[in-house]
Amino acid sequence: MRPDRVARPRLPRAAKVGWRRTAGGAAFKAGHGAEWVAAALLILKGYRILGFRLKARGAEIDILAQKAGVLAVIEVKQRRTVEAAEAALSPNQRERLRLAGERLLRQRPGLQGLRLRLDTVTLALGKFPRHRRGL
Repeated sequence: MRPDRVARPRLPRAAKVGWRRTAGGAAFKAGHGAEWVAAALLILKGYRILGFRLKARGAEIDILAQKAGVLAVIEVKQRRTVEAAEAALSPNQRERLRLAGERLLRQRPGLQGLRLRLDTVTLALGKFPRHRRGL
């Protein structure tokens, strides 16, 4: 004879959605704040910010910046450690960002003649932001 099955308490669907929305909202705000910190760092380094969160087919460019003859597609990653932030950019994501940058170069006549480069700005708690050029 099997013992009676005890049902686990379940949260109502509305409570689950609310929790996800709250967590997602906090992550969105943290990511947006990290992009502003990254933009400030880039401006101090002499870059001109051309855009934030640019939608392209298959990718979203966090920051588009220009310095001299370079158009930099910049991906911003924020994690607990610098190593985790640097490891968060997958090869597939790099390729999607490169393709998105190439499309931008073709579509916008004002960007013609610039050399495309993929950069990252990584942020970690208690550390100064790190800008890596030419991935």
